[in-house]
Amino acid sequence: MTEKLLSELGLTAPLGGDRSVTGLSIDSRQVKPGHLFAALPGSRVHGGEFIQYALRMKAAAVLTDRQGAEIAADELAASDAVLITVEDPRAALAHAAALWFGAQPAQVVAVTGTNGKTSVASFTRQIWAALGHEAANIGTTGVEGAYSAPGIHTTPDPLTLHRLLADMASEGVTHVAMEASSHGLDQARMEAVHLAAAAFTNFSQDHLDYHATMEAYFAAKLRLFTELLPEETTAVVNMDDPHGAEVASACERREIEVLTLAQYADDARLKITGRRMDETGQDVLFRWQDRPYQARLDLIGGFQAMNVLTAAGLVIGAGEEPEAVFNVLGQITGVRGRMELAARRRNGAPIYVDYSHTPDSLAIALQALRPHVLGRLVVVLGAGGDRDRGKRPLMGQAAAENADVLIVTDDNPRSEDPGLIRAQVLAGCPGATEVGDRAEAILRGIDALAPGDALLIAGKGHETGQQVGDVVYPFDDVEQASVAVAALEGME
Repeated sequence: MTEKLLSELGLTAPLGGDRSVTGLSIDSRQVKPGHLFAALPGSRVHGGEFIQYALRMKAAAVLTDRQGAEIAADELAASDAVLITVEDPRAALAHAAALWFGAQPAQVVAVTGTNGKTSVASFTRQIWAALGHEAANIGTTGVEGAYSAPGIHTTPDPLTLHRLLADMASEGVTHVAMEASSHGLDQARMEAVHLAAAAFTNFSQDHLDYHATMEAYFAAKLRLFTELLPEETTAVVNMDDPHGAEVASACERREIEVLTLAQYADDARLKITGRRMDETGQDVLFRWQDRPYQARLDLIGGFQAMNVLTAAGLVIGAGEEPEAVFNVLGQITGVRGRMELAARRRNGAPIYVDYSHTPDSLAIALQALRPHVLGRLVVVLGAGGDRDRGKRPLMGQAAAENADVLIVTDDNPRSEDPGLIRAQVLAGCPGATEVGDRAEAILRGIDALAPGDALLIAGKGHETGQQVGDVVYPFDDVEQASVAVAALEGME
């Protein structure tokens, strides 16, 4: 059995209280004799409420803050477990987890932003793999590449993350690209990850159910550059975004090299200078430090070119030669649920599935599809329950401004009334058709497609379930699109 002293994990116990622990836990149900139990503050309940259960399971030590210690004061006083009280137990746990698990892959990079994180992380991994490295990406779609694992948070909790990084290193994975969500950054899940580079994609409204204000939301993302990315590394920054200059300035103050990226802003080191769209993808002209390059991308949507170049910037920032990186961009393939071609009608009309679930990402997705479409642009959209309510009418507005035919349906209602959610979306697009059943909405959208038209099914992307109340029912937009096409074509 592996044991380590609390002091070896960077934890200072009360005088004379240093002792060995046999493992780390944040779930009291997983505590085993000798474990260190971390009782962390939560948005709904404090982990201190579960200290009593961890002590019954013979935890040897408890890491928490003052509030957690006060909640379980009586149980702790009656126990011989060591109590470690710190101001930020989340950060302390992350550093302890890094010391407990030890190894990390040689090159780890991270990407943050409202939209594009999953694509950038996947594209980064694909570039590394094309260059001969054992690479993986961590994020919303799980862990993919040379090491795979499903079912994690976009940015996993510190124990899961550092266990994962150590397992990857032991399996020979040398390069990892990970998504840095605002929740993960705010909750100190990425502390003690040894980053070689980081990227900022963009910033727009989302997650205000958690962060409360746009300022707090942006501050969480900025932490990646002001606190977590080491000095003398590289930050890839999208200067087309209004917040790009602030991110760049924060990096420069810390002596972090800034690799600027843009399509419209002047003087970017990596800049798109031209693009030609067709039915299956795009040819992109770009400039790297005043030298021109061209790449063929079998990806739909102009924003995907920016995602690809963001990934290229991360790979360059982590030490690869630019020429070699640019030579393999044509090998990149799309990410599941990100502008994915799900099906095509017999008349040639394509159906795409995209994870766009914010006003900005929906507008960008529709605008990106427009140059590829000769006829009408049809969209099926909804909004999730128990999430930022303020963005719902803005989602409807984004659809109304950028599509020709709109069908508003359910996304993941969760605990909310689906009809009320749809009504809030419809407030932004009062002329849209309302179809509560998502399968029927997709069927109707596909049935409306004439030659030259295209359909975007927005919101759920790669997800394979629809949550109604506490139940998750099997539902896959890509699969549903194929089923609908088969049904409709069979009727003709």
